[in-house]
Amino acid sequence: MELKIENLSKTYSNGVKALNGVTLKISSGMFGLLGPNGAGKSSLMRTIATLQDADTGTVFLGDLDVLKNKKEVRKILGYLPQEFGVYPKVTAQEMLEHLAMLKGITNSKERKESVKNLLQQTNLFDARKRKLGTFSGGMKQRFGIAQALLGNPKLVIVDEPTAGLDPAERNRFLNLLSEIGENVVVILSTHIVEDVSDLCSNMAIIYKGNLLLTGDPVKSIDSVKGLIWQKTIDKHELANYQTKYNVIYSRLFAGRTIIHVSAAGNPGDGFEQVPPDLKDVYFHSIMAHLNNTAA
Repeated sequence: MELKIENLSKTYSNGVKALNGVTLKISSGMFGLLGPNGAGKSSLMRTIATLQDADTGTVFLGDLDVLKNKKEVRKILGYLPQEFGVYPKVTAQEMLEHLAMLKGITNSKERKESVKNLLQQTNLFDARKRKLGTFSGGMKQRFGIAQALLGNPKLVIVDEPTAGLDPAERNRFLNLLSEIGENVVVILSTHIVEDVSDLCSNMAIIYKGNLLLTGDPVKSIDSVKGLIWQKTIDKHELANYQTKYNVIYSRLFAGRTIIHVSAAGNPGDGFEQVPPDLKDVYFHSIMAHLNNTAA
């Protein structure tokens, strides 16, 4: 199964260009869509999930035209949106059985078995009779994945699924995502670089509606080897370094600021070359795009 997106564009009525000619091929397995808030990730996910129309372009899941056959797509789609609400006074089991009916699982025995299996898969079986309003944030996200997997979907979309989760719940959720079948296209949309590096064998970086990079995360890291340099400075020095060097990102450590710069040769001034990671690829791609558009 392959999801093929070609020249997809979307401009909202307020003039915001959310998608600018996005073209992607996504095969079965985990695919990471990485970008900051406002990059166009949710716009792309909502379009693929048949929740909004595109201005131009096509989306095909195998031979199925996603934009023209929305009812057929919804039969094989699992979707966990960024804002996932629950009915607080309904139990997990009751809600899943209701959603299974809506999904078209009308056989009572099949429906109960499917709900039981999903509750076990998401480690919620022991909490099946608890009301959803008593669930923690991580439990609600796992319930969200359970409902997304109803009906054995061929395409699963999860939008910012680990935002706001504590480290333990994040690990549980990522382990759950990693178990989803190999014959399913799973799109993980996130601004958290570690989610993509931990889970995905393929990825894309999107920024202000523009696709900046696609490919294997490991090969993407290889592409910036030898370009990343690091230095620890005082916080008040950051603005000065940003004017002198191509600072791609900074972070605080023990009260001081660590900066990463991109340079083809040694910048001098005490910088040390460091092995890059996916975060360097992410910020390097965005900075290169900003430099190109400013030129």
